[in-house]
Amino acid sequence: MEGTMQQGSASGKPGLRKPVFIKVDQLKPGTNGHTLIVKVISSDMVLQKGRSVSHHLRQTRIAECLVGDQTGAIVFTARNEQVDLMKPGTTVILRNAKIDMFKGSMRLAVDKWGRVEATDPANFIVKEDNNLSLVEYELVNVVADE
Repeated sequence: MEGTMQQGSASGKPGLRKPVFIKVDQLKPGTNGHTLIVKVISSDMVLQKGRSVSHHLRQTRIAECLVGDQTGAIVFTARNEQVDLMKPGTTVILRNAKIDMFKGSMRLAVDKWGRVEATDPANFIVKEDNNLSLVEYELVNVVADE
């Protein structure tokens, strides 16, 4: 089956798509696969449970972090080891991020298929007055005319 392999590198691995970096103000509800460079503005632990209750359960930590770039800001939900990277002032690359809806507003998240990695400090100023997580969306069922 020679013809079924994707265009790849000389090592025979399938070719990786070059990431397309987008800006915060391009994020829309129900979308995923985003790659962005953002600066962490704040980080608040909202849930911490685990080891004290049971030794065989992994500790669960969730923090809500305000992140952004020069176009806007959004709340990023950091889980477990992601929490350690999300320190205020840090610049991170979010790979394969998705938009979750929480109480009608957008939250950015990275699940097991994505990655959060620290990078060199960005030289932009976060546009905090355009916080996309403060925009409330309403789920509307659209009935198609037949």
